[in-house]
Amino acid sequence: MTVSPSLSWLEDPGVFKVNRLEAHSDHRYYSNMAEAEAGAPMDMRYSLNGSWKFSYAPNPASRVESFFTESYNCSAWDSIQVPGHIQLQGFGRPQYVNTMYPWDGLSDVRPPHIPQEHNPVGSYVKEFRLPANLENGPLFISFQGVESAFYVWLNGEFVGYAEDSFTPSEFDLTPYLRAGKNKLAAQVYQRSTGGWLEDQDFWRFSGIFRDVYLYTVPKHHIRDLEVRAELDDTYTRGSLSVLMQLLDTPQEAVSARLELKDNAGEVRLSGEGVFTGQKLTLSGEVADVVAWSAENPYLYTLCISLMDAQGDIVEAVVQKTGFRRFELKNKLMHINGKRIVFKGVNRHEFNCRQGRSITREDMLWDIQTLKRSNINAVRTSHYPNQTLWYELCDEYGVYVIDEMNLETHGSWQKMGIVEPSWNIPGNDPDWRDIVLDRAVSMVERDKNHPSILIWSCGNESYAGQVILDAANWFRSRDNSRLVHYEGVFHNREYDATSDMESRMYAKPADIEEYLNNSPEKPYISCEYMHAMGNSVGGMHKYTELENKYPMYQGGFIWDYIDQSILAKDRFGQEYFAYGGDFGDRPTDYSFCGNGIVYADREWTPKLQEVKFLYQNYKLEPAKTGIRLINESLFAGTEHLTLEYSLYCEGELLGTWTAEANAAAQSEILVPIALPNLDETPGEYCIQASLLLKEAELWAEEGYEIAFGESVFVVQANAEAEQAAGKLKVVEGDVQIGVLGENFTVLFSKQAGSLVSLNYHGRELIAAPPAPLFWRATTDNDKGTNLGYNAGCWYAASLDRKCVEVSLAQEEGTVTVTFDYRFSIHADLAVQTAYTVYGDGTVRVHTRYTGAAGLPDLPIVALSFKMPADYSHSEWYAMGPEENYIDRAFGARLGVFSRKVGELPSRYLVPQESGNRTGVRRVKITDNAGIGLQISAPATAPVECNLSPYTAFELEHASHAFELPQVRYTVVTVAGRQMGVGGDDSWGAPVHKEYTIPSDQTLEYEFFISSAGTEEK
Repeated sequence: MTVSPSLSWLEDPGVFKVNRLEAHSDHRYYSNMAEAEAGAPMDMRYSLNGSWKFSYAPNPASRVESFFTESYNCSAWDSIQVPGHIQLQGFGRPQYVNTMYPWDGLSDVRPPHIPQEHNPVGSYVKEFRLPANLENGPLFISFQGVESAFYVWLNGEFVGYAEDSFTPSEFDLTPYLRAGKNKLAAQVYQRSTGGWLEDQDFWRFSGIFRDVYLYTVPKHHIRDLEVRAELDDTYTRGSLSVLMQLLDTPQEAVSARLELKDNAGEVRLSGEGVFTGQKLTLSGEVADVVAWSAENPYLYTLCISLMDAQGDIVEAVVQKTGFRRFELKNKLMHINGKRIVFKGVNRHEFNCRQGRSITREDMLWDIQTLKRSNINAVRTSHYPNQTLWYELCDEYGVYVIDEMNLETHGSWQKMGIVEPSWNIPGNDPDWRDIVLDRAVSMVERDKNHPSILIWSCGNESYAGQVILDAANWFRSRDNSRLVHYEGVFHNREYDATSDMESRMYAKPADIEEYLNNSPEKPYISCEYMHAMGNSVGGMHKYTELENKYPMYQGGFIWDYIDQSILAKDRFGQEYFAYGGDFGDRPTDYSFCGNGIVYADREWTPKLQEVKFLYQNYKLEPAKTGIRLINESLFAGTEHLTLEYSLYCEGELLGTWTAEANAAAQSEILVPIALPNLDETPGEYCIQASLLLKEAELWAEEGYEIAFGESVFVVQANAEAEQAAGKLKVVEGDVQIGVLGENFTVLFSKQAGSLVSLNYHGRELIAAPPAPLFWRATTDNDKGTNLGYNAGCWYAASLDRKCVEVSLAQEEGTVTVTFDYRFSIHADLAVQTAYTVYGDGTVRVHTRYTGAAGLPDLPIVALSFKMPADYSHSEWYAMGPEENYIDRAFGARLGVFSRKVGELPSRYLVPQESGNRTGVRRVKITDNAGIGLQISAPATAPVECNLSPYTAFELEHASHAFELPQVRYTVVTVAGRQMGVGGDDSWGAPVHKEYTIPSDQTLEYEFFISSAGTEEK
């Protein structure tokens, strides 16, 4: 079609594609079957990835207009890498916003109009010579992803225009092609009507950020392929339907032959037929099929040979397919006849250096992380992903909600308030076609992937007739999948849009209320557990609903990866940047940091909890046997080894294996034999694990996929002897000294605390212990306005008064007690008593006496500093990663070692992190292994945090580079710290049982002793 390009298209919802080819399946095709079955690079494709010439303009008025003409010389232009974002290659700046549109406050526009002064333009030029393997047929170009609208020219001739950043845009270049050198030009606009539909919670980039390639086709070509591999009511017999559509109507008899092969290469079904016009359907039945599921992602290989009238093969197609059945039955979602539970996560495509231009290596790392963490489902928030991602989900076994590229959050929700006065698309027919086009583009490309169970109409776009029309189109086009949309929660008039009740960040009690009121639809949490910073506390309250309510069918954590970008500070040091760090305004600052993995793809401590709570196998060890509950739908335990170990006080006594044959959906008791422990006192721990017998695609042999433990104490019959050693007390005017062999303990009446602990001539106290009621606020704390509501505890931690110091001496012990009062309330009191024993051990007993009318406490602790040379730690506690009282299910009791500098977690904004619960013992030592040990009885363990920074230094830093140089090891020992929460990060409180009411009396104690000797 001959047409002149116009900038008016950018503001016209009725123009979103010009000369763009129709969407089609993402199957691969080859000139011969040998290459097709080998999975070789496609021999009829030529990549244009790499360096392009580039010109940047901040707005359309300043763009180069005639750059696409053959006479225009671009040789002096800059270069840019494709695929890649413009803003990450030195042009313009990245901008992060969440719900508001990125021009909010800068341009007074309403849809479909767009900002004129704030619309960056990127002009791209690529010269190419056609390779020999593409010379004999028509030539097409595929842009796999361009944000958000672009125009294309070849050799000065206008080719086409397209919007929709996240599905392919393809054009026919044949009419404009010439021999020799060709000049390809593209002009990309960041703002367009498409931009109004792409208000996702992510960095706002633009440019050609996915692959670009040329391709040709043979004289007969299967343009679109639709494979339906379904199961009968027994879920053992398969029916295969293969619909092929040719690019053009053939002028001769064209036929196709198919073979369906299993993993052993055996042909299970074959067939042949002749095209009638452009279409041919081949079908058949397959007995005794292996069904596809996330637990057993069995894929068959469909081989298609396309033949001309002489019977010669002109094209070969190999398509992987899986037989599975997903359906809504008796108000429950079923996979292959079994009730499914989604143990899911939302996932943005993201790389900390390349933004959404991610690589195959990124995707392989991600899919392996999901499988290793017992995550069985992913929602492609909030746009279709690259084709390779779906292939990996097919192959590795991950259920997918495939989400259409639609989010208009800022058009109906303002600062958390639902206000849809100018919501789009709503019921506006002007937006219907552009929205439905996005649905079509996703389905037609992705329809052959068995991993996709649900089509999603997009995200957070309120509700209305347009989205309902999209849902109904999904159903009419593909009855093998269900349809999801959460936004009907805000407008029940359009409840029919979604086949399931789907809510965001509903609290467990809200979910139960729905499930207890005779619901018509099954429930999923399409987003829950907002994992911003130190979060994911209380997740167990959601997973516990899975077995309590059949209609609760799981959820998807928000989200998978921190969206932070590696940048350099003013001193040239790399750091993880968030919104606002690039001078981008408006911005939502650090709200992009919600991942259960960091932006560099290292696991956060939160994943420890996720992996445990999502495990399909539950292990409950006891002295005589291990209860094994197999909650898998299809998989037994034949591929797993049951291993169990016995520990005493953290020391391994032995490890054994046992046979465990538990069928899916069954429970067994595995007998075990342990040594007789009744006569040997101590704390014992039995840990059981299920390990892979053989390596999988996603993990090595021996990888642990599930664990459980039980702890019990065998008490000693005789009382423990008191530590021997003579003590000398020197009570001065200001100081109280307690002296023993090779140690000195000094207390200050003036400072009101222990001020010196000296073992073997080494001073270990750099700053004295003081009561601490404040923790560096987490992102969730800030969301609940903890600083405003409970800031008095910050003040109390800095504003105490020692009102009394007392000295008591008994046989073999000396006790110095400090009584503190606080200005925030006259009745609030803390008493800390230090009892020194003859061997230099110091018992520290703290009694907190609360007061009515004060807010809940963040923490009740004592905190002191040691010199930074004491930088090594060894724990006998819950670990190995940080844990909190509402996030300790995934932790296990054991002995763990780590440098103090590695204990704080690398959250985007410095905050409370690195805590361990269940602390029985922790050593803080220098390079020689000398230092302090803090211990508590197993029956009354404490919580402990070691860090190079105080709570107040962390509180006042917005980035890690703002923290001071390391001079101390800060030791914080808590009787209790509140949970971290995680229902959401903008107001959801920590669940009540994990809070610390201020009006109670709370006591705890621990012991300080020397660690290591001078003879090292």
